[in-house]
Amino acid sequence: MLDSVIKVLNDVRKKTPLIHAITNNVVINDNANALLSFGASPAMVVSPDEAYDFTAISKALYINIGTINDEIRHTIINSTLSAKEHKVPVVVDPVGCAAIKSRVDFVKMLLKIGNIDIIKGNVGEIKVLLGVETKVRGVDSLDDGNDAPDVCYELANSINTTIVATGKFDYISDSRRKIIVKNGTEMFTKITGAGCTLGAIMAATRAVCDDSVLAALTALLAVNIAGELAAEESTLPGTFRTKFYDYLYILNGDLIKERAKFEEIGGKISETF
Repeated sequence: MLDSVIKVLNDVRKKTPLIHAITNNVVINDNANALLSFGASPAMVVSPDEAYDFTAISKALYINIGTINDEIRHTIINSTLSAKEHKVPVVVDPVGCAAIKSRVDFVKMLLKIGNIDIIKGNVGEIKVLLGVETKVRGVDSLDDGNDAPDVCYELANSINTTIVATGKFDYISDSRRKIIVKNGTEMFTKITGAGCTLGAIMAATRAVCDDSVLAALTALLAVNIAGELAAEESTLPGTFRTKFYDYLYILNGDLIKERAKFEEIGGKISETF
C-alpha cells in the first residue's frame, strides 16, 4: 500500500498538476507556497467571471470557505458547476461550518449542484455536516474525536463522498473503508492554516489519483510527516513553518516508508490500493 502512496507522491512531482485553489484570505500565500513545494502548480482565481473557464483547464479544484463573502460564493458556485461539467475533481474544506449554520447550508448546496470528491474538515465540522452535536470554538474543534471513524463512515455513506476528519489522529472513510493516520505534530496548532494547507495538498494528490481515499491518505502522510520532521528541528512557529515547506519539498518515498503510521479500522485494507 505504501508503494501506491509513493506513486501518487511521485506523480504529483512528475505531472505538476494545475490546482485551482479558491481558498481563504488568511492562507492564500501559505497554500500557494505549499503546493509549489509539493510539486503542484497553484492558481488562485477568485473572479466569478473567470472561475468557470479557469476551473475547466485545471486538474483539480480546492474550495475553502474560511473567509467567504458574496463574490467568493459566486466564484465557488461557478467553479463547482464547471468542475462537474468538465470532470475536474473537487476537494471542499468546510471551514467554520460548525459555528455558522449558513456555511452548512452552503456546503449542502454544493453537494447538490456539483460532484464533490472529498470533504476535509476538523472533527467538529464533519460532525455538524452529519447533524451530530459537537463542541467548537470559532473555526477550531474542541471535540475529542473518539467517534470520528464512525461519523466519517456515516457521512461518507450518506452523501457518497470521501470524508476526512482531522484532529489528534486523522480519519478517512468512504462507503467501504475506514483508515486512521497517526502521524502529525502539535506544532500545527501554533501556525495559521495548517488544515487549509492539507486541503490544498489533497487537491494535488486527487488531481493525479482517481481513488479519493488513496489521494487523501497520501496527502495526510505527506503533510504530517513533513510537519514531524520540521518540528524535530524547531519548536518556534516561524521557523517551523519554513522548515515545513522545506520538508514538503524534499519528502520522498524512503521518508514515507520510514515514518508512516496508519491502519485500517475493522479489517483488511482494500485490495484497490
